[in-house]
Amino acid sequence: QVRLVESGGGLVQPGGSLRLSCAASGFTFSSYAMSWYRRAPGKGRELVAHVTSALGSTNYADSVKGRFTISRDNAKNTVYLQMNSLKPEDTAVYYCNSRLRGTDYWGQGTQVTVSS
Repeated sequence: QVRLVESGGGLVQPGGSLRLSCAASGFTFSSYAMSWYRRAPGKGRELVAHVTSALGSTNYADSVKGRFTISRDNAKNTVYLQMNSLKPEDTAVYYCNSRLRGTDYWGQGTQVTVSS
């Protein structure tokens, strides 16, 4: 059974940092790309960052380039999202995602609130 469990969200002041984690189980983690998405209040889901399986190549939404870093630890079956220089517009529920054989799997989400 595929399971994705996010953690690390919270309340942070503008300019602060958070690191999100997503622990994966139920599939061969190292063989699949992983992504972070977010959904802000009143907005649609947005792809934030993506990391491939083999080479660990990454890409980012323009809105987070230079501030966020996605990484993965295949030994721990975990993908991370390091978020620096956070802005109020980064406030959202952040979701971990993996697409396995055409099916999308999602975690439960973790709330990130950026506010003074």
